[in-house]
Amino acid sequence: MGGAVGFVCTSLAVVTCVVWCQAQSSSRTYGPVFEEQPAHTLFPEGSAEEKVTLACRARASPPATYRWKMNGTELKMEPDSRYRLVAGDLVISNPVKAKDAGSYQCVASNSRGTVVSREASLRFGFLQEFSAEERDPVKITEGWGVMFACSPPPHYPGLSYRWLLNEFPNFIPADGRRFVSQTTGNLYIAKTEASDLGNYSCFATSHIDFITKSVFSKFSRLSLAAEDARQYAPSIKARFPADTYALAGQMVTLECFAFGNPVPRIKWRKLDGSQASKWISSEPLLQIQDVGFEDEGTYECEAENIKGRDTYQGRIIIQAQPEWLKVITDTEADIGSDLRWSCAAAGKPRPAVRWLRDGQPLTSQNRIEVSGGELRFSKLVLEDSGMYQCVAENKHGTVYASAELTVQALAPDFRLNPVKRLIPAARSGKVIIPCQPRAAPKATVLWTKGTELLINSSRVTITTDGTLILQNISKSDEGKYTCFAENFMGKANSTGILSVRDATKITLAPSSADINVGENLTLQCHASHDPTMDLTFTWSLDDFPIDFDKSEGHYRRASVKEAVGDLTILNTQLKHSGRYTCTAQTVVDSASESATLTVRGPPGPPGGVVVRDIGDTSVQLSWSRGFDNHSPIARYLVEARTLLSNKWKQMRTSKATPETAQVVNLIPWMDYEFRVLASNILGVGEPSLPSSKIRTKEAAPTVAPSGLGGGGGAPNELIINWTVSQTGTASATSCQFRKKGTQGWLTARVPHAESLHYVYRNESIGPYTPFEVKIKAYNRKGEGPESLTAVVYSAEEEPKVAPSRMDVSWEPVEQGDMTGVLLGYEIRYWKDGDKEEAADRVRTAGAYNRAGTGPPSPSTNVTTTKPPPRRPPGNISWTFSGSTVSIKWDPVVAHTDESAVTGYKMLYRQDSHSAPTLYLASKSRIDIPVPEDFTHAFVQIRVTGPWRRRGPRTSMMVEDSVTRPVPHAVIVANSLVMLALIGYLEL
Repeated sequence: MGGAVGFVCTSLAVVTCVVWCQAQSSSRTYGPVFEEQPAHTLFPEGSAEEKVTLACRARASPPATYRWKMNGTELKMEPDSRYRLVAGDLVISNPVKAKDAGSYQCVASNSRGTVVSREASLRFGFLQEFSAEERDPVKITEGWGVMFACSPPPHYPGLSYRWLLNEFPNFIPADGRRFVSQTTGNLYIAKTEASDLGNYSCFATSHIDFITKSVFSKFSRLSLAAEDARQYAPSIKARFPADTYALAGQMVTLECFAFGNPVPRIKWRKLDGSQASKWISSEPLLQIQDVGFEDEGTYECEAENIKGRDTYQGRIIIQAQPEWLKVITDTEADIGSDLRWSCAAAGKPRPAVRWLRDGQPLTSQNRIEVSGGELRFSKLVLEDSGMYQCVAENKHGTVYASAELTVQALAPDFRLNPVKRLIPAARSGKVIIPCQPRAAPKATVLWTKGTELLINSSRVTITTDGTLILQNISKSDEGKYTCFAENFMGKANSTGILSVRDATKITLAPSSADINVGENLTLQCHASHDPTMDLTFTWSLDDFPIDFDKSEGHYRRASVKEAVGDLTILNTQLKHSGRYTCTAQTVVDSASESATLTVRGPPGPPGGVVVRDIGDTSVQLSWSRGFDNHSPIARYLVEARTLLSNKWKQMRTSKATPETAQVVNLIPWMDYEFRVLASNILGVGEPSLPSSKIRTKEAAPTVAPSGLGGGGGAPNELIINWTVSQTGTASATSCQFRKKGTQGWLTARVPHAESLHYVYRNESIGPYTPFEVKIKAYNRKGEGPESLTAVVYSAEEEPKVAPSRMDVSWEPVEQGDMTGVLLGYEIRYWKDGDKEEAADRVRTAGAYNRAGTGPPSPSTNVTTTKPPPRRPPGNISWTFSGSTVSIKWDPVVAHTDESAVTGYKMLYRQDSHSAPTLYLASKSRIDIPVPEDFTHAFVQIRVTGPWRRRGPRTSMMVEDSVTRPVPHAVIVANSLVMLALIGYLEL
């Protein structure tokens, strides 16, 4: 490797210096780091509290000592002073505005350095009394507007305002006619009325923490002259500033109020840009929450009534406190090295940046250059160690970023990073031996093997950072390797022993394969290695390591033998195609071999589906070819979906070429989306992305509406219902009807195609009258065929007479007891308390004959029930949840002269042709499953109880209207329509 050489060690004169070395210290020391800093404080004048506390706490080792500055001047903590320190906190006893109001700053120091906190202001809140002078009365013509000035007394901070009328606490409410400005406190009345006569006083309230104080002004009397009923245009009196400055993140409030007759309405708009969703507009006020730079711009207030309008414009200008984009961090640097620190802050106006060292301003000098947010050191010395702060400030605030700089001077030391004691290496391989002693400044490094000095050669490389690299290793390279490190502070060395091992080799490499989706495969990989080393196998796919725990069961190791690393792939998918690499690895070397796996499967999705040549029942599609996934594409399938159903359905095509097709048998005037799927011998692939939505052209209807029926409703109503068979072609429906047995037809046109019922009201319609009905659809292209004629009955009416009979049953007379031809039975009934001789008699078929009436049976007492409640279920509501509709109604409560309600029953019918379903409920709610293609249904709800006659019931029709394309019509999407009908139909 090189010849033996002798070393001549030159002695170095080292100047004794103090070394700050954390590794040589029994406990780590560091400069102060603030954990709590003083905050802006508002102290109420006259408060029962006798002190103010400004907090300050810093983490430091050794512990920090504290000082405070007020307005830049250090406070003296004398024994009899009102200022005292509690830990790091500043406590001010009996604070006085004249002496104590100002800006405070905490200074924390220890042996490592000094930092200063952010500045915190101490201010005093107060609210004086209103002037004792009497206020002038105000006289105005009734109908005109008037303004009362509040003229609040001196105060800090801001106030909230209300106005009293005549006496406390009769506060004037905020309404569109009257407005109290929270900026000036003034009261505005847009149009005076007779009720406004009286005495007015401004009521101002100050809120400071938990202390509230209110004062009110002298009263000012308002009198009204004769009414002026003339109307006049608005005139804006309360205006927001021409320029409103606001900080980002705050809430901005603009005020605008106008006089006028009638009372003007206030509208807001932003003239440059869109209205933000954060607006809260309540006529005189516009509030923007969490205002941002996107809200900056010109805003207009418009006051309008029937006589005219008035407008006012002003700007909102957004500014921001400084906010750090980049800060400095604690840094350890070698003596004699260079250092560059930088910090950056955002804000509006742009923040100015300055630097502090140990709490004192830092400017450019000798080796130090300060340039805005940049701080540069040349050839660091120990004295540069300390606490540094970057300070960014604008007129809205100041932010501080702190960091400690530690300049190190250390002799080389291998205790933390010695050369590895045993260094294994593979024969013919390469070994890298780092040499990383701790040293400041950086040490000079030399390597030896035994007593032989190593220098760079074809097999030996010593890098600039001292790392030794040996290549093409042989058995002769074994031995002791020593790293020598030296700087002006001293020198050290560390030794390791190199041991050469047998190289790792792949003995059976994986082979490339070609399989179908879903099949299993094993890729083989065997290796030989040095028997003294452990061998592990890893696999990668296209250079990405395979994680067996996250492979969803597709990958599995095929053997547990150390020299076998076979990989089994189960249920292969298209994503498993690619280049597989097997790596056999020991701690000293590795060997790899690769193979390619091709997985054939159904084609990938076609791309770029384009629709053109749109007709009424056909369109032309084209698309681009997708991946065939290693198996030729045999054919394409076209699917479509409409607004009627979210399901994709396969469509008929004609005139197909490899990547085009004509889709036929479409519904005219219908919105469609199309997608294409490719198939090959292995199956149908994934669909393409849907095409853009298109609408087929309009055509005259060819099918009549079906499901014609109806009935129910309120008295004097005829309700006609139907369903649509050829959705999309009709824009309206023509409905014809006549009373059964008459000649002339009445015609009604229902303008919207999505409407599936028509209600005809006429006082001449009798209850339960049969009508003949027929309908047809039409649009601009023409009319469709008429439906078959159906008979629909008008609404029923409630019975006019209460039940007057009772069911009575008995055991028949035995045949052996008959003494003649039995003609029937006689029933006698009389009121409780009357005599039987006064009984009424009813004869019915079955114990009297021509000879007379037989003996009576024993009498039985029967009590007739109370009638059912007269009020049917009401206030019906419903909600859809998936495939269920939940129907609720108000419970029916019986009066004292009515029988109690025991439950409810509901008759549900999908349409007029389907069989009804009866549901029973003990409470006023029923959940009904509905089919996926649900459009409407008829429901009747009736109360149940001990009565024999029918109780009152409510009928309704629930219609789930889905958006359908209708020319010249407004379409309501996914709306629910209910028609409530009250009557007494059979349930």
